[in-house]
Order: sequence, then structure tokens, then C-alpha cells
Amino acid sequence: MNTQVLSDQVLLNRYLSGDRGAISQLIDRHSNRVRDYIRMMVKDRDVADDILQNTLIKVVRVIDEGRYADTGKFLSWVLRIAHNQVIDYFRSQKSAKTVNESDAGYNVLGTLRFADSTVEDKMVSEQIAADVRRLVDFLPEEQREVVMLRYYSGLSFQEIADQTDVSINTALGRMRYALINLRKMIKEHDIVLS
Repeated sequence: MNTQVLSDQVLLNRYLSGDRGAISQLIDRHSNRVRDYIRMMVKDRDVADDILQNTLIKVVRVIDEGRYADTGKFLSWVLRIAHNQVIDYFRSQKSAKTVNESDAGYNVLGTLRFADSTVEDKMVSEQIAADVRRLVDFLPEEQREVVMLRYYSGLSFQEIADQTDVSINTALGRMRYALINLRKMIKEHDIVLS
């Protein structure tokens, strides 16, 4: 039984000389470490596996094209390629459509929708909206105005500030206090938001 461990360079030379199994040994030797590095960066197993696959394809392609210059640091080179693949992934995610609060499933009071709504869900949502709308009427005038303009008229905070002749910070502060007061009233009236 041969227990000799071949160096990365020996395996690379064997692969380049036509031993196709040598590249498999080389990849098997380092794939767990590369996978762990990618997972640490992207924090998603499936995405990490895809990036690992792309990394290994690129590694083999560069070697096949004769562009790999051995410096005795094969793993470092592979990790650099993996790092660049991770950066490419994050760039592609960043260039994807920006998601706003409501697209992500959040409503004004911070609850989260997990699935498509049923008729029952719609009825419950309408009841909750009606309850919250009634509570808005109990807010102080300035806070009620900001809530109405933001959530019922769809204005931006800058537009609200312009319309109410206050600074944007004042508009934001009024919204903050309005939400605090609404949450208190919701708790006091035992309204369940789900």
C-alpha cells in the first residue's frame, strides 16, 4: 500500500502530462477548505456550493489554458479565485432589484407576511387595518398627520416635511413617536397583529 502523499506540484505535473485522475486528487485535497471559506463569506450552503463549483471550473480551465504559474502556493491561488467568485456573487446581488420594506413583506408595524394570503387572512388583515386606522385617530394631530401622509397617501418623508412646513428630521421624529404610541395603544387594546 502506497501511503506517500504527493505534493500539489507533482499532482499538477501529472495532470498536465495526461493523468486526468491527478486533478481529482488535487481538488479533493482542497475542496473542503475552499468550501468552508466560501460558506463563511456567503453564509448560505446552496450558494456556497454553487460558488465552489464555479471556482473549481475556473481553476481547471486556467490550468488547462496554461495560465497557472506555480509558485508553490496552489491553495492560496484557489482561495483567491474563490474570493473573487464571492465578490462577483455579491456584486450580482447588489445589482439585482432593490427591495423596499413592503416588498420584503413588512408592513407599518413591523409584522412579517410568510405566505400568500387566503380569504381568511384577507379578512383578518382588513380587520387589523380597520383597528389600527381607528387608533391613528387617537394620535396627537402632528403624529396623525405624518402617519396619514406616509401610509395612506404614500408620500416620502421629504414630501411630508415640505407639505407640513417642518424639517425632515421633525417629520421623522413625529413618525417615530406615532409608531411608539400606536404600539402602546395596540398593546393596551390587545390587538393581535398576525
